[in-house]
Amino acid sequence: MAPGFGSADLFRMFGSFALVLALMAALLWALRRLQARMNSQNAGRRLQILESVSVGPRQKIALVRVGEHEVMVGITASQISALAQWSEGVAQPPSSLQNELSELSASLSAPGDAHAA
Repeated sequence: MAPGFGSADLFRMFGSFALVLALMAALLWALRRLQARMNSQNAGRRLQILESVSVGPRQKIALVRVGEHEVMVGITASQISALAQWSEGVAQPPSSLQNELSELSASLSAPGDAHAA
């Protein structure tokens, strides 16, 4: 017997490869349909999380839309606190909130601070 692949082996290899590609394509199609269905279900909701940023191991700041208002909340392991709110039409958060966030950012990145990463 000569070493190497026979035509039956090559046919089996290409068949298996085609089957794997077909399964991957079917899975991708199913995931896209599921994502589209979930997006359409969330479109009518009045409560949406627009963005969230982790500021510590169990701490987040989240921007939440409730109806026509946007609310920035602080989330910890034990509580949720409203930090600021404004209507949806406002492009920028209030300047006092911007000052507080810049102070928080500066304190987190200060050298020698135990919280700085």
